[in-house]
Amino acid sequence: MWTELRPVWILVRRELRDQLRDWRIIFPILILALGFPFIMNWTVREMLDFTSEYGASIVADRLVPFLFMVVGFFPISVSLVIALESFAGEKERNSIEPLLNTPLLDWQIYVGKLLASTLMPLLGSYLAMIVYLVGLVNRGISLPQPIIMTQIFLLTTIQAVMMVSGAVVISSQATSVRAANLLSSFIVLPVAFLIQWEALVMFWGNEMTLWWVLLGTFILAVLLSRVGVSHFNREKVLGREIDVLKPAWAWQVFWKQFKGEARSLSEWYVQKVFPTFRELLVPSILTLAIALVGMAIGAYMLQQYPVLVTASKLEQQNLPDIERLRQALLGNQPGMFLLIFWQNLRVLLLSMVLGIFTFGVVGALPIMGTMAAVGFLGAFLSTNQVSLLPILAMIVPHGIFEVPAAIFATAAVLKIGAALATPARDFTIGEVLLRSLADWAKIMVGIVVPLLLVAAFIEAFVTPQLVLAILGS
Repeated sequence: MWTELRPVWILVRRELRDQLRDWRIIFPILILALGFPFIMNWTVREMLDFTSEYGASIVADRLVPFLFMVVGFFPISVSLVIALESFAGEKERNSIEPLLNTPLLDWQIYVGKLLASTLMPLLGSYLAMIVYLVGLVNRGISLPQPIIMTQIFLLTTIQAVMMVSGAVVISSQATSVRAANLLSSFIVLPVAFLIQWEALVMFWGNEMTLWWVLLGTFILAVLLSRVGVSHFNREKVLGREIDVLKPAWAWQVFWKQFKGEARSLSEWYVQKVFPTFRELLVPSILTLAIALVGMAIGAYMLQQYPVLVTASKLEQQNLPDIERLRQALLGNQPGMFLLIFWQNLRVLLLSMVLGIFTFGVVGALPIMGTMAAVGFLGAFLSTNQVSLLPILAMIVPHGIFEVPAAIFATAAVLKIGAALATPARDFTIGEVLLRSLADWAKIMVGIVVPLLLVAAFIEAFVTPQLVLAILGS
């Protein structure tokens, strides 16, 4: 093992020497690491003075760890150019050919570049956070709780690895530094949104949620690193001269994977849909496990935030008139059918979009959130000893079609992430993505959409009749 890693460390030392010789890399990192924390310290001091006048000190207390995280993020975002130039920059300077002609294996070259591109951003980030903490002590400001500081240090480290991994993937696939810099927005913007959401979690003081964020970010970082190693090919790096947008070629790749040689609907199902559906066995089991975890979380949330309704309160409620309820449920059933179908389809489309950018990780959140609501409702009814019959009548008839549809659609999204992280020497990342989207489209058109249509029909035309019959009795 050591003999295989030794060339990697040699390459890392070579890259670090090149970085330390370039003042355009060192100066911005030092300025951000040493100057930006003082600005944040001054901001915290001003906020503490301002909020103490109005009795809102909790806002400033929450601001201290948030700015701690921002201080660690900025050096990483600026020094991301190191990773973006790791392959594309050397190719433009005609200095990459000697490296690619060495006896190093492809994964050794890629891992060496990845490690070297990660060290400088991380060192700059750590230095900035240390300067920020020292400034807080000098100004007499209380430090964040140790668990919060630990979480922020871990988040910063994992986010740095995740961002650098994505940047190195872009650099290895791009043909110029300009193209790599433009594509870097697909890294910086999602991480910026992630930090905003993390800030919201911090302001609510929910420490447990941050651990889940850490886990999800760690998975993304591992997957991005895996994608880079899986799809790095030195011959393609040398042979790729210019990026050309080829819509006709992209459509041909997609359509060939989607339709193949099928000449009829039955052939399409036999040749394309069913084989792809069989490949969803493991992702479907994983999705089902995620759904069950969501239900367990929903039931747990009721224990954390109990909602009790006594029988006397139920008796005091003004129950709706059955005739008015009948008119509301049966007034516009065709419109309700279309609305229900579109709502379910829209959620699954959103799951696919989120899954593409996160290798399926975030794509599983919609079904997890939905099942968490079901688990919360079930625990609520059980706790308050409410009759389950009307609720089951409203959920089960269409749920036996809707839930499998959501599971299969989410499993197809997870399969996209797995395909991107699987070595495919004969295909580029773009080709793998197009073929994976075609597989997802086959499952959606051939299986999920028909199930959603049946579920929407039952929910709009059958479920209201069952509910009215039970309530009327």
